[in-house]
Amino acid sequence: MDMDVDEPTKGQEEKQGKPIIVVLMGAPGSGKSTFCEQVMGSSVRPWVRVCQDTIKNGKAGTKAQCIESARSALREGKSVFIDRCNLEKEQRDEFVKLGGPQVDVHAVVLDLPAKLCISRSVKRTGHEGNLQGGKAAAVVNRMLQKKELPNLSEGFGRITFCQNESDVESAIRTYSGLGPLDTLPHGTFGQKSPGAKVQLGIMKFLKKTDVPTNTESTSNKVQDSNASQITGGKDTVKGTGLFTESGSMESKKGEQPVVGSAGTDVSLDNAPTLAFPSISTADFQFDLEKASDIIVEKVAEFVNKLGNARLVLVDLTHKSKILSLVRAKASQKNIDSKRFFTFVGDITKLHSEGGLCCNVIANAANWRLKPGGGGVNAAIFNAGGPALEVATKEQAKSLYPGNAVVVPLPSTSPLFCREGVTHVIHVLGPNMNPQRPNYLDNDYSKGCKILHDTYTSLFEGFASIVRTQKKVFKGSFGNLRLKLPESKDHSESGPTNHSTNTYQKIKREDLHESERNKRSKGDQAEAENDSDSNASKSNLHSDGSKNKSWGTWAQAVYNIAMHPEKQRDVVLEISDDVVVLNDLYPKAQKHLLVVARHPGLDRLADVCKEHIQLLRTMHAVGLKWAEKFLHDDSTLVFRLGYHSEPSMRQLHLHVISQDFNSAHLKNKKHWNSFNTAFFRDSVDVLEEVSSDGKAILNDDESLMSMELRCNRCRSAHPTIPKLKLHIGRCRASFPSTLLENGRLVTAPSNSSNDP
Repeated sequence: MDMDVDEPTKGQEEKQGKPIIVVLMGAPGSGKSTFCEQVMGSSVRPWVRVCQDTIKNGKAGTKAQCIESARSALREGKSVFIDRCNLEKEQRDEFVKLGGPQVDVHAVVLDLPAKLCISRSVKRTGHEGNLQGGKAAAVVNRMLQKKELPNLSEGFGRITFCQNESDVESAIRTYSGLGPLDTLPHGTFGQKSPGAKVQLGIMKFLKKTDVPTNTESTSNKVQDSNASQITGGKDTVKGTGLFTESGSMESKKGEQPVVGSAGTDVSLDNAPTLAFPSISTADFQFDLEKASDIIVEKVAEFVNKLGNARLVLVDLTHKSKILSLVRAKASQKNIDSKRFFTFVGDITKLHSEGGLCCNVIANAANWRLKPGGGGVNAAIFNAGGPALEVATKEQAKSLYPGNAVVVPLPSTSPLFCREGVTHVIHVLGPNMNPQRPNYLDNDYSKGCKILHDTYTSLFEGFASIVRTQKKVFKGSFGNLRLKLPESKDHSESGPTNHSTNTYQKIKREDLHESERNKRSKGDQAEAENDSDSNASKSNLHSDGSKNKSWGTWAQAVYNIAMHPEKQRDVVLEISDDVVVLNDLYPKAQKHLLVVARHPGLDRLADVCKEHIQLLRTMHAVGLKWAEKFLHDDSTLVFRLGYHSEPSMRQLHLHVISQDFNSAHLKNKKHWNSFNTAFFRDSVDVLEEVSSDGKAILNDDESLMSMELRCNRCRSAHPTIPKLKLHIGRCRASFPSTLLENGRLVTAPSNSSNDP
């Protein structure tokens, strides 16, 4: 019987996948057309670009024509880019309505700085809509004044905010990597507080003199992937997660994340997560078909028992047959893709390189529970360091096939401080390799029973961790999510020097303050009884300000200050009042911390009038070290100050040179924490505490997302690399506010620096 060629079979429908309509939003010059071109030029998925400037046979048309063109493409199973500005909700409503059960609706918001958009628009030639030259600046400004950022409530399944060129590059890689069967996880990505009407307060700074000249370097093309990557809003990570037809997730190593950024759906990113390899399929040579059946069977059994917890099957390569088999079988069982998915990456670097937050990882161990051998076992013991080996010995000496042992990970382990892993679960599966112990001689009847037991033991061990941590944290795993320095920073420290490594491996850049499961009984009691009423009684200062909880790793500076004699290899100076040490991740050529040794002074908010003498001592010590550096290099310029809301416990004064020439200064948050009102100059703090009894705190989170501006001439720059390049050449005088009251410390011949 002949079949109508336009009517796909059921199998063809499955192979076609679900089309996506991506509503691009952004001012003229934000790079919408370039975004489409780059994705369509490299994607294997069929895309159609709908642009109102060219919709009528290469000429400008109407919105209605765009809607009809998009509808037609979606009917054909093609995915669609809506290349219009769409800055107002009303402008995008009708495109959102094109979505439905068979069509995903996404938004990609190119929320780039106005000055950059104007620069591009002014300089371009041959624009499809003829928006170029001098008139472009006024149009961009006018359109941005009406900007309404989108919400999921409008009907979008996924919203991606791009606030710099690196974000755009990441989004391009994400959509370029989508195959015909792939979908993406829903939620809001790339912004902490989606839905604000106007995020960037840039227009008020744009005067006629701000319109870029033709001498400025600008490009409508997306910058090289080595450009600065923001971690103030999200971690700098590698790996792209793509949800496939089966509902599992596969990562593409070396690319930007879909999961793991600060704007990620909480249900996806803050849930307790177990990452596990396929047990016995590598070294122990278990049949992959049988193993995949058992994995999916046990996942289906446990996934709904674990609440919002996630299970993630991990392998190193996209060519992994076990991942492919599990994805297909999980799809057949309709397992929730938010609770179970697959991921390609190194299980010891899932967060730092893959953007995936996993607080528990499983190790395919040997029966001796010893390092070595190869594969996953060797990698996990190597990454966990001596601390993991010692902790494992405390729990068990050996392991029988089908069993698991849960090992709480000490905070000194690199896996804990770099990856956020709180537990390792060692498991031992059945062996079909005659070169290994307990060989089953291809007895798959017994082997399958053992493998069933192995996954049961693994998932029950994870369930026990989830229950324990829920009790301690009252069900919130959001606090377990880390914002980590890149792995490069951690790899610089070796595992042998305990005193140095305690600081190096626990000290963090820009971490959310959080709690861990290893708390004292007193801490547990406080956590279990922190109702609003209790908080109002016990967690408030007399002035009404709240106490702050500090995670284990945030205690490193405090521990050094209280016991400097144990940390002499990292301490530069010790007195009764202060210790001085180098910042582990300096943001400039010279960057010291002068740390108070008085208990109870966790941060600037704890300071009152009685501490004025201590503040003067800290300032004097900071000046002494700045002058020492100036004696060696008179070209340096220093500021002394405090962060309004520090990431590390114990009051500390930053002594930092103003060159900001450091590989550790990587993102907007790093820059703005030292170059906005968030950074309080020591001389101002001294005056305020002396006169008012407390310092003014500027801890508004919006300060961290402010535009990148030169600390000398205050010019704006789109990325950290461009800002650094400018700073290296800028010879402008510092702003007058910094030149007053001794806020800048320079060589003695140039300045007087008495507080």
